Amino acid sequence: MRIWAHRGCSLRYPENTLSAFRAAAEIPGLAGIETDVQMAKDGELIVLHDEKVDRTTNGTGWVKDFTLSEIQALSVDVKDGGAPEHIPTLEEVLDVLAPYMKNGLKLNIELKNSKVQYPGMEARAIATVGSYGVLRQTVWSSFYAKSLSIVRSFLPDAEIGILDIKASDCLYKMKGGCGADVIHPYAKAMDVTAAEVSGLTVRGWLTEKLYPAEKTEEALDLEALEKSGVTDVFMNEPERFL
Repeated sequence: MRIWAHRGCSLRYPENTLSAFRAAAEIPGLAGIETDVQMAKDGELIVLHDEKVDRTTNGTGWVKDFTLSEIQALSVDVKDGGAPEHIPTLEEVLDVLAPYMKNGLKLNIELKNSKVQYPGMEARAIATVGSYGVLRQTVWSSFYAKSLSIVRSFLPDAEIGILDIKASDCLYKMKGGCGADVIHPYAKAMDVTAAEVSGLTVRGWLTEKLYPAEKTEEALDLEALEKSGVTDVFMNEPERFL
């Protein structure tokens, strides 16, 4: 079972922040780090999971309505008087992670465009990652099949994962020609047999507790997930298993 850090070490640190990514990158044996990319009003790429800033910052509103300078003026909630955090750009994240990626760490970029359309985001993200020389270490994923088709048109050899809740829905989208070659279902929604996904990379995501939760989740049964066909797990507390 390969372990990935979901939004960085997102139980110990605020999700999708530079501190969460730095901590994850230092974990021995980690397969990769997952993150989310959206586009600000002025076309700059920022790293944030939600389409709105309300849950994780002191601001309110849609990402698409903020310029980069406006969105980076917001503060990410940090408990116990910790050092202030901000919503990073994709470049800031790659500044931290690219050296690790060149030594084997992978980065999964989820293109967050299934609810809000960001025209041109795929090309911008590919160009940014390419400028760091780490395209081969990057996995592209999205719930939005059309976005993945665009990525495939730019990057014929890219590793591309289709997201959905059920494994069967991921397979349906993949067979529909979205350009994906791996699937990313909810780890506990493997509604297909292991034989049906045999030989396929299946990266399961989880809905664990996030920072600033005080307690960890119950221990995962990784053996059971593996028997169901899951090959990789995106988790918020990867350091617990590595």
